[in-house]
Amino acid sequence: MNIQLFIPCFIDQLYPETGFNVIKVLEKAGCKVHYNPEQTCCGQPAFNSGYWGEASALAEKFLRDFDSSSPIVSPSASCTGYIIHQYDKVLKDKPELLDKHAQLKNSIFELSDFLVNKLKIDDFGATFPHKVTFHDACSALREYGVKEEPRQLLRKVKGLELIEMNECETCCGFGGTFAVKNPDISASMAEQKVLNALETGAEYIVSTEASCLMNINGFINKHKLPVKGIHLADILAQF
Repeated sequence: MNIQLFIPCFIDQLYPETGFNVIKVLEKAGCKVHYNPEQTCCGQPAFNSGYWGEASALAEKFLRDFDSSSPIVSPSASCTGYIIHQYDKVLKDKPELLDKHAQLKNSIFELSDFLVNKLKIDDFGATFPHKVTFHDACSALREYGVKEEPRQLLRKVKGLELIEMNECETCCGFGGTFAVKNPDISASMAEQKVLNALETGAEYIVSTEASCLMNINGFINKHKLPVKGIHLADILAQF
């Protein structure tokens, strides 16, 4: 199957190895991966900050960079959820682009959803002999609607023990510009998330969202705690 790969800006700029691991997993699933080097941010940070003009320009660019001819797969439910549910708001005065968005939004998928529900593959022969717990990112859970799929994939990883933490669905404190505008509240939320993870005895906190992991790992690294945030794709690529 031919697929188009959309790599969010957080992964592109800060976690490029995760992007390469996404390709590794998709190719093992039998996909031919096409990456458009012209792609940029989907516009979610601008939208969430109230800069809808800038968000509209980025939405228009995204619709030039991608099309509905083949599935678009991304290692971020937050970005894909935003594209699916919010583009119609910033493009409301551009009917020709609304039509294109209406066709494209049914072709874009978060990675775990695509693997489990579209390709019907949940075992990649990965090995990761560690205890892990899972963080449900706010947008991934509530806007995109992914919950069981990443857990299903993790349960098939050899040597991995998945232990659920308390309040796994509670925000980690990132929230895009929320972490910048409200750093003390954000740090407190990240602390509670990490403490809940530590109570499970897990060595890793797994998520579908690199942005959440950036916030979580920032707190972990500052306090030198014995746990680490890791993207789902980085575990699935351990084969």
